[in-house]
Amino acid sequence: MGRALVLGGGGVAGIAWEAGIVAGLREAGTDLGAADLFVGTSAGSVVGTLLAHGADIDATIEEIADIDRQPPDASVDPGLMMKAFEILFDTRKDPKQARREVGALALSAGTDAMAPRLAQIADRLPDPAWPDRPLLVTAVDTADGAFKVWDRDGAASLADAVMSSCTVPCVFPPVEIDGRRYMDGGTRSATNADLAKYHDRVVILEPMAYLTPREVLDREVNVLGDARVTVIGPDQAAIDLFGFDFLNPTLWRTAFQAGLTQAKTHAEEAATTWNA
Repeated sequence: MGRALVLGGGGVAGIAWEAGIVAGLREAGTDLGAADLFVGTSAGSVVGTLLAHGADIDATIEEIADIDRQPPDASVDPGLMMKAFEILFDTRKDPKQARREVGALALSAGTDAMAPRLAQIADRLPDPAWPDRPLLVTAVDTADGAFKVWDRDGAASLADAVMSSCTVPCVFPPVEIDGRRYMDGGTRSATNADLAKYHDRVVILEPMAYLTPREVLDREVNVLGDARVTVIGPDQAAIDLFGFDFLNPTLWRTAFQAGLTQAKTHAEEAATTWNA
């Protein structure tokens, strides 16, 4: 039992927006950083690591915004990335089979030029060690589509776990850990909120809510049973800001501000769930 914070995927926009929501709710008296469990998928694995380590999240976003101005490598094929997500969202396919197909696509995509940018994600973590506080980081095995959850007792270093979770298929190269190659945990679910089961108060931050099938999150929330749950996705202003360009480094400050502003509208709801 206890409180769980679920942090979903969403690239640069997702990291900054989630950080803004957390900062804004903290100002309003609801400290999501006091969670008993952090569940991080892709962008959410970065924010979860920051919070679990007790980092100054406002200062971290500002620091990254000052140095991260390089646009994604022009060699990235957006059409190939869209093909991957079309496969994942095809309801006629078995989900694990769909992930295997996307894994094969990711392995053959020729994204090695993006490896240094992926490594920057790990370099910006506040500490190379796993935090003492419970943190779950999600990934998917490219070979068999199996879901993998990393924690401090597993085979992955924190850096490798977070990089694997952030490996958007056909954008970043899959990350090798213990002889297997892994890709973004968002290929299983943008939130993986079912990992918060057994917690009685759960807040879910979902940057890609307007792009992902609702039935996936509905199933995950059902797994949480009688838990009190608050789900926060981007409002229309944030949606207009993000569009489909989640990896754009110009979004660090603007997406953070969007989250900070939006947090005011969720303060009462979040407090009812979190501070009960």
